[in-house]
Amino acid sequence: MRKVETPQRFRYYDLVMAAFVTVLLVSNIASAARIVKLWLFTFDAGTLLFPLAYIFGDVLTEVYGYARARRVIWVGFAANALMSGLLMLIGLLPWAGFGPSTSAYYEVLGFTPRIVAASLVAYWAGEFSNSFVLAKMKVWTKGKFLWSRTIGSTLVGQGVDTGVFILVAFLGAFRGSELLSLIISNYIFKVGVEILFTPITYLVVGGLKRAEGVDHYDRKTNFNPFHLRHTE
Repeated sequence: MRKVETPQRFRYYDLVMAAFVTVLLVSNIASAARIVKLWLFTFDAGTLLFPLAYIFGDVLTEVYGYARARRVIWVGFAANALMSGLLMLIGLLPWAGFGPSTSAYYEVLGFTPRIVAASLVAYWAGEFSNSFVLAKMKVWTKGKFLWSRTIGSTLVGQGVDTGVFILVAFLGAFRGSELLSLIISNYIFKVGVEILFTPITYLVVGGLKRAEGVDHYDRKTNFNPFHLRHTE
């Protein structure tokens, strides 16, 4: 009789996934609600929280490997698409005549198809870029210098995410100088958050590796983002 291997079970993988998806959804709602200015930086409000999604992505890839991070990225993509679609549908339903008006709803939660498309495409491209770079760098550095992987992958992933989102969402709506200001402010802020959180990332990664008994290296991983049949 052929022996069937039991998939490895992890205690905290699902919790990290839940935290990742929660941060992603909340940050996307905040992004649609308001553009804010803090000191020299101008960015959508979701930027205050969104960098945490990349930190969770770093933790997932570093501890559990690219394949399991890929699964979480797709779960986040599906959850974001579902949330955006439902909010758009709710906005199309007739107003009851009391309570918050349709205009008030659209002012806060009025996702447009363009914003939704920008968010989904930017998230998908940025997260997979981030996870791929970190996984490859871990093999190249032989597991040393975690800070170089978390920051290096963020430089690539956030660059892709920020550029794609702002150009797809706002090209033609804002002047070129305003688009450039948004891209630069978002990028610098997000990378800065990653750098500031590096000590916390070290603690979380170290704790998870000890608790889960795993430290995955993606030496033979299929990096195709659409390869979902196997976890390894």
